[in-house]
Amino acid sequence: MTARFLITGEALTDIVVDAEGARAEHPGGSPMNVAVALGRLGHESSLLTRVGSDARGDQIREHLQASHVELTPGSSVDAPTSTATATLDATGAASYEFDLTWEVDPTGLPEQVDAVHTSSIAAVLDPGAQTVADVVRRYRESATISYDPNARPTLMGEPDDVRGRIEAMIALCDVVKASDEDVAWLYGTEDVEDVVGSWRRLGPSLAVLTRGSDGAVGFADAGRVQVAGVPVEAVDTVGAGDTFSAGILDALAAKDLLGADRREQIAGMPSDDLATVLRRAAALAAITVSRAGANPPWSHELT
Repeated sequence: MTARFLITGEALTDIVVDAEGARAEHPGGSPMNVAVALGRLGHESSLLTRVGSDARGDQIREHLQASHVELTPGSSVDAPTSTATATLDATGAASYEFDLTWEVDPTGLPEQVDAVHTSSIAAVLDPGAQTVADVVRRYRESATISYDPNARPTLMGEPDDVRGRIEAMIALCDVVKASDEDVAWLYGTEDVEDVVGSWRRLGPSLAVLTRGSDGAVGFADAGRVQVAGVPVEAVDTVGAGDTFSAGILDALAAKDLLGADRREQIAGMPSDDLATVLRRAAALAAITVSRAGANPPWSHELT
């Protein structure tokens, strides 16, 4: 089932440095990657972001157009495009450094959407974070709200500085997804499942914890549901978590579970249905891991 999505958050150029020191540039940014994944899966995908007027910005616009993502009217600015340098270790895991300005103009947003997603820096870095929160509140009466904290310590500072703002966004959302590494950084604990499970008390219908190659765990009214990871030969992990977020939304759309009036139905999903949602997301993320950069799959690549 085709759904209408609005994604709000940073679009930038990922400068990827591999373990041997070779450099390559790819359009990136966690929210943009989600928008691209949803567009490639055949959904109507709009992106509220900030893209510069330089060559890197042109590359991002071409990437979005090719992936069937529409930029909102206020998203292009006469300024340099932000960058994120991702340095890969021998396992393909990435650490990040940013050159980012996050200020966003919410002009010309779509009137109606089925779901809104935001993630990462967009929800915590001022001045744009306030605009993101306003957009989420605007659509919350009619749309499903999805959020991935996607921690970036280089920009976010200390966990105590951002935890309150992240939890405030969690309280506004229906679906929250986080990685075990992000939760451990935010809360300084190894009991990451307990943290994510407890987020449901803040408001979300569904809370999901990803564990890389070890799979994912979901928490809803049915309790804890775990699925195994998908075996894959990893090239790098850039964009994998973003594809997982898009996979959750894609699977909920297929079950006709998007929209504010579906909140109780998301929360009340039977365990088997929740496992299906998590497996769909994990399968899509595994394809992204199998190739370089944030390169989510197209619908025609899926079996």
